[in-house]
Amino acid sequence: MTNKPLGFWACWSLTVGVMVGSGIFLLPSVLAPFGTLSFLGWVVTAGGSILIALVFARLSSRITKSGSVYVYSRDAFGDLPGFLIAWSYWTSYWVAIPGGAIAFVGYLSVFHPDLSDSRLMQLGIGLVVIWTSILLNIKGVKEATFVQLVLTVLKLLPLALIIVVGVASGSTDNFPDFNPKELPVFEALATTVLLTLWAFSGMEAGAISAGDVQNPEKTVPRAIVFGTLTVAFIYIGSTAAVMSLVPAEVLVNSTAPFADAAASLGAWGPTVIAIGALFATYGSMHGIIYVAGQMPMALAVDRFAPKTFARKNSGGAPFTALLVVGVLASLLLIGNYSKGLISAYRLIITMSTLAFLLPLVVCSLAELKHSWRSSRGWAGVALIALLYSLFAVIGSGWEVISWGVLLMLAGLPIYWWSRGQSRA
Repeated sequence: MTNKPLGFWACWSLTVGVMVGSGIFLLPSVLAPFGTLSFLGWVVTAGGSILIALVFARLSSRITKSGSVYVYSRDAFGDLPGFLIAWSYWTSYWVAIPGGAIAFVGYLSVFHPDLSDSRLMQLGIGLVVIWTSILLNIKGVKEATFVQLVLTVLKLLPLALIIVVGVASGSTDNFPDFNPKELPVFEALATTVLLTLWAFSGMEAGAISAGDVQNPEKTVPRAIVFGTLTVAFIYIGSTAAVMSLVPAEVLVNSTAPFADAAASLGAWGPTVIAIGALFATYGSMHGIIYVAGQMPMALAVDRFAPKTFARKNSGGAPFTALLVVGVLASLLLIGNYSKGLISAYRLIITMSTLAFLLPLVVCSLAELKHSWRSSRGWAGVALIALLYSLFAVIGSGWEVISWGVLLMLAGLPIYWWSRGQSRA
C-alpha cells in the first residue's frame, strides 16, 4: 500500500490558508459604515459557510479521489457538468495568482517605500514571488503542504494577537451604532452578507488532494469543517477586536484598520500586522497555486486534459501542470503592468468570480440528490446550503453571472477535443 503523505493538518492548512488572504485586513473598515449590524452579516455568512462545509465533508467522505468540486460534480451529474465546473474553477484559481502577488508587493512597500515609485521593480518582485511558490510546489506535495501549514500559522498569529488585545484593552464605547446608515435591516444585512461571503471562498481546497491523504474519508471532512470553524472564529473575533480598539469615526476612513488597532501595542504593533499581511497574501497565493496545479492533474487522470498533466515527479507533484500555471499567471501579471491590458485583466477577474460560487451550487445539488432518499437530515442541510449558494450567486450581480457563464462555455471546445482524443 502506497504511503500517503498528507494528514489532517495539511488539509486544514489548505482550507484555512486559501480562505484567509489579504481581504480580511480591510474588512473591518468596509463593514464599519454598517455598524454592529454587520456582525449579523458575519453570523449569517459563517452559518451558511459551515453548512456548505458540511456538504463538502459529506461528499468527501464518500468520494476520496483527488479533484474536489470536479469529482463531486462528475459523480452526480456526468462528464460534461464535471468538466465545465473543473474548467471554470481552475481558471478562477490561476487568474487569482497575479492578484496575490500584487497584494504581496503592495504590503512589502510598507517596508520599502521606493517600491511604490517603480513599476518595473514591482513587476520583478511579483514574478519572483510567483515562481518561488511554483518551485516550492514542484519540490513535492509533502513539502508544499508543510510550507502551507507554516504560512497559515504565521498569518493567524497576528490576527489572534489582535483578538487578545481587543479583549484586554478594547472598549464597547468604540463600537459603531447598530445601523448608522439607517438602512432597512434586511437590505443592510444582505449587503454585509455579500461583503463577508468572499472571505470564505476556498473552503473546498482541503479536498483537492484527497487521493494523497491518509484515511481521506475521515481526515478530509474533519479538516474542512474544522478549518471553516477556525476561519469563522478568526474573522468574527478579529473584526470585533478592531471595532473595540479603533473609534468608529476613525475606522470608517481607515485604510489599514488592523495596523490602527495594533497601535496600542506600541511602535512595533503596526509592523507585526504588516508582516502578518505579507504571510497572509503569500500563504493564500501559495495555496491557490497548489490547487491550480492539482485540478489539471485530476482532469488528465480521467482523460479530459493532456496526459502530461497527470505525470508526477518523485515528490508526487504535478510538475507540468504547475509550470503551465506559472507561465499563465506570469503572463497575466505582466499584462497587468501594461496599460493596454489592465482592462482585460479586470474583465477576466470579473468573469472568474462566479467560478468560486457555482461549484457551491452544484455540489449542494449533488449532496441533495444523493441524500434525498437515504438521509432526510443531510438532504435538509444540502437544501439550505443550496439556497444560501443561490443567494450568493444572485447577489453577485447579473454582469458577474453573465461573464461567469461565458467563461464556463469557453471550455466546451476543450471538452470536445479531449473526448475526441480519448477515443482515438
